[in-house]
Amino acid sequence: MTTKQAQLEALLDTEISGMGYEFVGCVLMQHGRGTLLRIYVDKPGGVTVEDCTKVTRHVNSLLDVEDPIQGHYTLEVSSPGLERPLFKPMHYQRVIGKKIKLKLHAPREGRRNLTGVLQAADAESITLLVDNIVMELPYHDIDKAHVELEFPELKKVGRQT
Repeated sequence: MTTKQAQLEALLDTEISGMGYEFVGCVLMQHGRGTLLRIYVDKPGGVTVEDCTKVTRHVNSLLDVEDPIQGHYTLEVSSPGLERPLFKPMHYQRVIGKKIKLKLHAPREGRRNLTGVLQAADAESITLLVDNIVMELPYHDIDKAHVELEFPELKKVGRQT
């Protein structure tokens, strides 16, 4: 993570937490000729469209004053959703025992994309069970991660003749 992104995240965390929401995290990426800033917020019971609108207005005003993003940018504010993105160690700790999907910065054992059951998460790394192989992955090796949706009640049903 760049210093610029770390400073932006600290600023957003302080402001959004002050509004009574959890700042889950953000993604800052090139999008066309400008930049896309996608912010994920949450609160007990979930966020509504009104909550997202309220945070959007506040963050827009804040970014106009602080000006941390050069040039044109698009701001999106949303809930983390069912496929909740994982940014911080505490996010991983909340989903131990669940299936997650992640992308590594560099391949590990020939693979960059991994899906497995999260076995453990501490301050430095996670332990992931992938295809019956236990892998320990430091957070700095993970590019992005999210909870993988599972619908065990939806089983493939064969055709009856």
